[in-house]
Amino acid sequence: MGLILLEALLALVLLVLIVWWTMFSGRKKGELVSEEESKTNKANKQNDAEGS
Repeated sequence: MGLILLEALLALVLLVLIVWWTMFSGRKKGELVSEEESKTNKANKQNDAEGS
């Protein structure tokens, strides 16, 4: 019985480590932004500044 609990605990720890690794192993400054998205974001910021 103790061996089954130890194995289950090990599986749980392994699962948590895999999830942790996949969540926080991305790029340091976030995802890359394409040129189109960059232009769209700049245009939206200008429109917001002019409107307020």
